[in-house]
Amino acid sequence: MTEASTAHTMSELQKKWAKARLGSQALGQPPAEIPTATVMPEFNEADEDREMGAGPSPGGGFPFDDDSSSASSVSSTGTVIPSPGRALFARPQGFASRSMDPIPWTTYFERELFLKEEAGSNDNKPVIVTHHAYLTSPVDKGPLFVTHHGAGSSGLSFAVLSAEIRKRLPNAGILSLDARGHGSTTITVPGQEDPGQKPPLDLSLSTLATDLFNVIQLTKTAMHWSDLPPIILVGHSLGGAVVTELAKSYRLGPSLLGYAVLDVVEGSAMDALQSMQTYLSTRPQGFATLKDGIEWHVRSRTIRNSTSARTSVPGLLAPVEELQREQLRQPSTGMPATETTEGTAAAKPWRWKTDLAATQPFWEDWFVGLSKKFLEARGGKMLLLAGTDRLDTELTIGQMQGKYALQVFPEAGHFIHEDLPEKTAIALVDFHRRNDRSQLVLPPKVSDLLAQGKRV
Repeated sequence: MTEASTAHTMSELQKKWAKARLGSQALGQPPAEIPTATVMPEFNEADEDREMGAGPSPGGGFPFDDDSSSASSVSSTGTVIPSPGRALFARPQGFASRSMDPIPWTTYFERELFLKEEAGSNDNKPVIVTHHAYLTSPVDKGPLFVTHHGAGSSGLSFAVLSAEIRKRLPNAGILSLDARGHGSTTITVPGQEDPGQKPPLDLSLSTLATDLFNVIQLTKTAMHWSDLPPIILVGHSLGGAVVTELAKSYRLGPSLLGYAVLDVVEGSAMDALQSMQTYLSTRPQGFATLKDGIEWHVRSRTIRNSTSARTSVPGLLAPVEELQREQLRQPSTGMPATETTEGTAAAKPWRWKTDLAATQPFWEDWFVGLSKKFLEARGGKMLLLAGTDRLDTELTIGQMQGKYALQVFPEAGHFIHEDLPEKTAIALVDFHRRNDRSQLVLPPKVSDLLAQGKRV
């Protein structure tokens, strides 16, 4: 194109703009903007990598799968069907803050509880269990959401979710415990002089379910509640098996409104156990700083929400010196302790509080028969999954028969409640409202009608 033709083209564009501007002014509209060439931002791969590593993407956990679709469209059976993804190439929200500073538990809970009880171990020797839990009390006649985390996690796994629940249900309370062998719950052996003669740590499903029941009762006593509030049990992974076990026992009686299980079904859980040791062998043994541990969880997409990671990861790690002191007071898992050399301890002093590999003897006990128990236990039932492929045959049939509510969040990973706390809270609050007996209006009794002289 010659310089003359270029000038001619530009003059034609200017004429069109001038006409458009005069026309808009005549109609009382704001003047049109001068058309300019669009400049595409320069792509910098290093900046892109840093940004992707610093912020959360939707979902979390392993296996490290991803899906850009969102959940919507509730069907007649209560199943949430994934709808086509919108803004397919848009970057997920949540990248405004890149801080990896830990967030204290006081941001989400009103208090922490240390609840002591004497219990038996699996060799029938008495031990003192000091249960650690986080609590925000219910207001008036509000419900109490009692949560149980998965293996290797802690009660802080539900911290961000608890805030989202209370945004939508302000009178709700949340009780989130650390299971034995996790978080800040401790077990001591009375009169034990030789730390080398520790009884094995009992992580059987029946023991964990009893612990959960006892924590609820001890909390009622500590808070001077005259009666238990209406309870919704919520369990993730191993915690899903624990809340199902407690619900099936009916030890909570009429106080239990229902229970929700997050991303665990018997079939897929048993399959995942086959690769658990491989996953654990690839996981870092420790971190140089607590911030490094938080960043690893986000970058590896174990937890895909940085706010959740900054809140929950501090409950998973501790300085190696603290862990070594604690090991002298704790019962043995029955498995060889993880070796820690002085060099590795100095380089990466922040270590995992829970030795997941040592829990292997209990894995099958946790999940065998879970689907049947989930369908048979009393109370409302809800299953939240990160993908429908996790459903086994028994649950698929039960869902088709309308025995429980099912919601699927395909954009989440294994840690649904940490990856998508807002959506999980919406589902749980709706689940409570559908099972809230205080909203039921019962018909009058026949005897009352007769006493009033009315015909029946």
